[in-house]
Amino acid sequence: MKNIFLTKRHVLLLLLLVCGATSHNLFAQVNPDDYDVSTGRTNNYIPTGMPILQIAPDAVSGALGDVGAATEPDAYSSHWNNAKLAFAANEFSISTTYTPWLRKLDGDMNFLYLGGYKRINKRSTVGASLTFFSLGKIEHTGEGGEDLGTFNPNEFCFDVTYAMKLSDNLSLGATGRFVHSDLTQGLNVEDQTTKAANGLAADVGLYYQQSIDRNQSFAAGLCISNLGSKLSYSDDDTDNEFLPANLRLGGRYTYEVDEYNKLNVMIDLNKLLVPTPPVLRDDSTYSGYYSNMADYHQTSSILGAIQSLYDAPGGLREELHEITIGTGAEYWYANTFAARVGYFFEHKTKGARQYLTLGIGVRYNIMVFDLSYLIPTANFSNNPLANTLRVSVTLNFNDKKK
Repeated sequence: MKNIFLTKRHVLLLLLLVCGATSHNLFAQVNPDDYDVSTGRTNNYIPTGMPILQIAPDAVSGALGDVGAATEPDAYSSHWNNAKLAFAANEFSISTTYTPWLRKLDGDMNFLYLGGYKRINKRSTVGASLTFFSLGKIEHTGEGGEDLGTFNPNEFCFDVTYAMKLSDNLSLGATGRFVHSDLTQGLNVEDQTTKAANGLAADVGLYYQQSIDRNQSFAAGLCISNLGSKLSYSDDDTDNEFLPANLRLGGRYTYEVDEYNKLNVMIDLNKLLVPTPPVLRDDSTYSGYYSNMADYHQTSSILGAIQSLYDAPGGLREELHEITIGTGAEYWYANTFAARVGYFFEHKTKGARQYLTLGIGVRYNIMVFDLSYLIPTANFSNNPLANTLRVSVTLNFNDKKK
């Protein structure tokens, strides 16, 4: 239970808590003495709305350093790379995940995911998923401490996916997504009435898999996700938030040692397709692609996605800092027991999320149970992501004749 007087800064802090990064620049204004245009050394974090769209929804990828572009197809493929669903091994699958979120900061926040897919024929598959995030119960008080009521900030999204094989090795996927973010439930923030933000987004993905020989294979995936409308939390359209549009590229190498032992090694590269905010200098001018924050917020999602590839104030070096890296390794014994390990790296000037991940998986009949655990490697003592635990349960069904 929290007791809070809401201001516009509090709304931004709620957005920050959802994402859970450790050091973000909420207002794109940094100390000029800390900024070096040639090196891009600054905490110039890229803020977005609905950061829950970036949270790993499953314990499988959650144990593999948040990789998923080319992992083996499963019921979570709609999130990582929708094109993988065309190569899903089962006729029908449904999965759910529960994640207690940021428990070091608050005990009320929870992340829930429900997803699945159904094969239409040998070449086509449809899928759907629902993601729900609750920030718990918050008591709203005024400046004088008066009780202004209780509200339950939450966010959710629902998506539908279609994936089809273009050949025996290549597939294409498309996803439509509805997003809803209600952080203040109509409360008055600095004499301005707020509202829930709604939006639409789309994903498009490619997936390729190929056998090398009898025991080896590889796969590659590319996905552009969450490209769509901007989010408005008030009637003032000058501060609309970008959705966390993302470009994900990854690969997987599989080695089947023998009938009982299999090893997967994976890597993902991610780049937010969101404009980099300009930097406020000591002479009250902005350094960067945008001359002021008004121009930055007025940029459309599509144009912003294109400009995000070259608009960082620090040039190419800062653009490279905006790429996150996830790596993971997975060992399967007898296709029944799995052990997983991974690592996720984000540059210290772009959020500093750096953590080791561990996990296990067990298959029994139609049921799969997966567990993952996160160990921060940066700012360990006060990292809000510390001890993040994910639990996933999946049910796989096949044609009885098969």
